[in-house]
Amino acid sequence: MADYAAPIRDSLARDFLARAGWGGAARSRLAGDASFRKYDRLRRDGSHAVLMDAPPPQEDVRPFVRIARALAAGGYSAPRILAEDTEHGFLLLEDLGDDLYARLIANGADERPLYEAAIDFLLDLHRRPAPAGLATYDEARLIDELGLFTDWYLPALTGRDTLENITQAFRFLWAILAPEVATESPQRPRVLVLRDFHAENLIWLPGREGPARLGLLDFQDAVAGHRAYDLVSLLEDARRDVSPDLAEAMLQRYIVGSGLDEAGFRRAYAILGAQRNLRIIGIFTRLWKRDGKPHYQAFLPRMWRLVERDLAHPALADLRGWLDALVPHEQRFRPLPGLADAS
Repeated sequence: MADYAAPIRDSLARDFLARAGWGGAARSRLAGDASFRKYDRLRRDGSHAVLMDAPPPQEDVRPFVRIARALAAGGYSAPRILAEDTEHGFLLLEDLGDDLYARLIANGADERPLYEAAIDFLLDLHRRPAPAGLATYDEARLIDELGLFTDWYLPALTGRDTLENITQAFRFLWAILAPEVATESPQRPRVLVLRDFHAENLIWLPGREGPARLGLLDFQDAVAGHRAYDLVSLLEDARRDVSPDLAEAMLQRYIVGSGLDEAGFRRAYAILGAQRNLRIIGIFTRLWKRDGKPHYQAFLPRMWRLVERDLAHPALADLRGWLDALVPHEQRFRPLPGLADAS
């Protein structure tokens, strides 16, 4: 296995940029995220680009490359790939700019037209078949992901490992719900699901037209799955509050634009919302407990509010009762034990 200590990693990056013709470019840190990936903005003679540094074996840039090219072929604004070194985990990407949805809204932009453009993008994307070769977001994967909740959040809450009978009961409840959102049928074909489709991964490009006005980031985990998933990701955002009125208007915009059965779609939306939000609660807890990033726990109250909103749907009555018994409402909004010491 290659040695990816920082000095060696920096040397590999410099060699990659030199081969790509950007060896003399000025570099500044653009962003990092919850993964091992890092991003630098490059500037050279009035031009700019972005370096993605995704060190193997923790990261693999090849899925990003495949999805970016599939999106670009459809006329969408994924960053163009200017150079690549997939062996060492480097990509040189088109720089789509700084106008992230989250930043624009925080600076006072009207969020409604931005969200309308995102909904219209999803409507366009979902009229096309999913690209070949994608992993499938099937029942087994959906249920297995929920192990993040029982393996990380519940032990952090109780101070002990989750009992096997609790884990089995949780999986049983989801084995009943999962087929409704994970089984493909002629009436419910799978679509391309970007998975992290939210305000911090969307860039406003008003100089472009139609769905291309939406710049897309962080889609390397894309799968073939249910069309409600990215809508949940957008409207039940883990990192910012989307008002219930705006979320409802955008949900209705999608339902009308798609022509889908409203009751069935809202049911699927609630199921996928509960699944995604419980999974993220587990992820954020793992980022604290395993990776030493306690600030992610600040998002937990929002996540529980979203879970409770999803659980209000009658389809989730049994799951709601189980969670109410295991994690009562008032306990969900208290800091997890040990958090103050960790921060």
